[in-house]
Amino acid sequence: QVQLVESGGGLVQAGDSLRLSCAASGRTFTHYDMGWFRQAPGKEREFVAAISWTGISSYSTASVKARFTISRDNAKNTVYLQMNSLNPEDTAVYYCAAQESRASVPGRVFDYWGQGTQVTVSS
Repeated sequence: QVQLVESGGGLVQAGDSLRLSCAASGRTFTHYDMGWFRQAPGKEREFVAAISWTGISSYSTASVKARFTISRDNAKNTVYLQMNSLNPEDTAVYYCAAQESRASVPGRVFDYWGQGTQVTVSS
């Protein structure tokens, strides 16, 4: 199965940017759609963004659509989440996820998860 390791989290101020990375290993990266989720303290884990195994199709949740961008580099077995104009409501543990797929559009159900990386945005 695929193993996922996130990095790039940290403490930033409102308005700053961060880029999260998720390195995949163990299986062929291009067999998987990739996604990002987040979980804020006291809240359920929520979907953030997903990208297809080809990298052609992607989408994100409405609350981050204009600020966050998901991308992948299949040569580096890595998926990214570029986060701009961060605000305190973006504070959460961010998780990378993978789902084996050959669909043209990624879904929101994922079987494989990383350990998460903390993002804290101060006001």
